[in-house]
Amino acid sequence: MFEKLKQKLKRVVERVSQKAAPEAPPEAPPEAPPEAPPEVPPKAPPAVPPPGKPRRALRRVVKRIIRSELAPEDVEDIIWELQVGLLESDVAVPVADHVIERVKAGLTGRKLGLRENPKKLADEVLRQAIQEVLTTEQSVDLLKVIDAKRAHGEPAVIVFVGINGHGKTTSIAKLARYLMNRGYKPVLAAADTFRAAGIEQLEIHAERLGVGVIKQKRGA
Repeated sequence: MFEKLKQKLKRVVERVSQKAAPEAPPEAPPEAPPEAPPEVPPKAPPAVPPPGKPRRALRRVVKRIIRSELAPEDVEDIIWELQVGLLESDVAVPVADHVIERVKAGLTGRKLGLRENPKKLADEVLRQAIQEVLTTEQSVDLLKVIDAKRAHGEPAVIVFVGINGHGKTTSIAKLARYLMNRGYKPVLAAADTFRAAGIEQLEIHAERLGVGVIKQKRGA
């Protein structure tokens, strides 16, 4: 699922890059060979333009040439593809809505200069939106939580949830080793009783670590 989602997000980044790519400045026309200036009667010197006006006009022209801006209609097109990709990858609707709103706010009206990388911008906005979902409002000190439970004579229960095949059992074994190295005595519980060989896989890790395992038969 994650590999499929990564591919969809990659396509969205490419779309943003295409939409936000700044236009190259127009090529200057070839210079015509110089002609002999016609003889004209002398004129009065031209009036001096008001100070600041030519500079402001030039600044506007240069800004228009070197900058590209994502219009709302461009972003809507990209957002639709992102929304479909998230929902097709089984991302929860509230999570998908949050990511979409953050990406939309981060892209609409953004301007890029010629030297700025639109792909980098798209990747940064998308990364920040997803990171907000995965980041808790406050950090959790796992060892303090465990010690607080021990002080009351209670076990600290840590539940691993997720899609099959993405490393839950391996992560359980790594956490058990981490706790053992710090003087704790973990016990593994095989709660995944429906997946084929789920109990056996956890038993192998428990045996290698030298820790106990709580289990029932498959389908319990």
